[in-house]
Parts: sequence; C-alpha cells; structure tokens
Amino acid sequence: MAFDAKVFRTRAITALIYAAVMLTGLLWNQWSFFVLFSVVHFGCWHEYDKLSNLINPPLEPNGKLLKLFFTFMGWGLMMMATAGSLSLFGLSLVDVGIWVSRLSIIGLAMALLLKRTYGTKQLMSYLRGFVYLSVSFALLVNLRSGWIWPFGMTTGSFWGKWIAMLMVASIWINDTMAYVVGSFIGKTPLSSWSPKKTWEGTIGGIILSILVVAVIAHFVANVTMQILLVSALAAVAGTVGDLVESKLKRLAGVKDSGTFLPGHGGFLDRFDSIIFASPFVWLLCYMLEQYSHS
Repeated sequence: MAFDAKVFRTRAITALIYAAVMLTGLLWNQWSFFVLFSVVHFGCWHEYDKLSNLINPPLEPNGKLLKLFFTFMGWGLMMMATAGSLSLFGLSLVDVGIWVSRLSIIGLAMALLLKRTYGTKQLMSYLRGFVYLSVSFALLVNLRSGWIWPFGMTTGSFWGKWIAMLMVASIWINDTMAYVVGSFIGKTPLSSWSPKKTWEGTIGGIILSILVVAVIAHFVANVTMQILLVSALAAVAGTVGDLVESKLKRLAGVKDSGTFLPGHGGFLDRFDSIIFASPFVWLLCYMLEQYSHS
C-alpha cells in the first residue's frame, strides 16, 4: 500500500479533531463524557440498523419500533452504569436509567405481542446490536465512573478518568501508527475483511502504541505493568473491532457506515475500536483491582 500524503493528512486532521472531542468529553467532567457517548450511542445504533437492513432486509417494515425500544433500553443501561456518580435535579441517574429501561422493555414486549410479524432474524439483529453497542458503551461509562475502584485512586493514577483516556489514546496512536507502518513496509494482508490492513502495519502499530504510551507515562506519572497491559489490550482489541466493522460494511456493500464526518465516515467508522475494546479493558481493570486487594 503506497503512502498517500493527502489521505494521511485527512486522517491526521480527523484524528486530531476526534482526539480533541474525546479529551474534552473525558477531561471536563463525567457529565460531558456521558453526554458525548450518549450521542455516539444513538448515532452508532442508527448506522448499525442501516447496515443490518442492507445485509438482511427487514421482514417487517415497522421494525424501526423495535430498534427504538432496544436503543432506549441500552441508553437506560448506560445511565445505570454511572453507578451513582451522577444525579439530575437531586435524582440519581441510576434511578432514571432503571425507569427508562423498564419502559423500554414494556414497550418492546407490547410491540412483540401486538405485532407478531417480526422475524427471528430481525429480532436477533437487534439483540446483537444491544450487546455490541449498548453493553459496550455501558461498560465504558462504568469504567469512567470509577465504580471498579470504590476507594478512589487505590492504585496511584490507575482509575476511571485516566484509564478511559489511556484506552482512547492507545487506540488512536495504534490506528495512526498502523497506517504509517503499513504504508511504508506493509506487504502481507491481515484479513480479507479489510484488504488494506497488513500484518506489518498491525504489529508495528501495536508495538509503537505501547512504546509511545510508555514514554508519555514516564514523563507524566509512572510506567507500570498495569498501564502497559491496558494499552496493549486496547490496541489489540481495537484492531479486532475495526476488522469486525469492516466485515459488516463488506457484507452490506458500503464503503462507510455513515457520513457524520464528511469525507471520512460515520459513527461506527470512528468508534468501532472503542466499542470492541471497552468490554475487554473493563474486564482487565476489574481483574487487576480484585488482584490488588487479594
């Protein structure tokens, strides 16, 4: 894959904008983080539904109602994932999320009972979307809330706010470095799901991502095995997430999942790596925290 300066410039600018928005949502406060990913959650669901319909045309024209209930049920799960760290007019966002989820489940049940023409493929598609999107974003919000670390910064700087930023930074660095390395020395295709990706670029991106994170951590805090593990897992899982989304687009026969960022793609195109990496990073952090108190 020959190096294209124009493409690289576009990707670099997009990455900077993406990083700026992410860092603003991450560093400002928990509300900005939750609002940012609520918007992303709804945007990703919209694009996932379009891709799913292209892959398997819906059996029921009014299937959008199911998507609506699944989407709001997922948003309610995200609210519950704040774990009591946010409140609105004195009411915990967890309680709001419980009611949003309850009403969504009731609406979903009524829709299925009153209209029995929904196909199994359609219902399974939304169930997969709920796990793929809503559960992943809920775990990301929960990670940011600091619920895993009930006593605050129990392991130095290793807690919700910085772990979320570490995950995002690792994925961004990996994506950029993989493109650079693959452009110059990439020869071996990684997968038919994404023909432009190469093994050389993928491995180089992951290694450089860990190294860059280690250098930054050295000057900002301390380089710990925990930080390196999170960085490595985020880079690897993020790469797999990118491949999964590429597979969905190939099956749907489209180049981009959407057009929310003109000339570069949609919500899924920009957040596919985070979606896939969030559950793995959450699980790793939970295990590390449990181990530190064992």
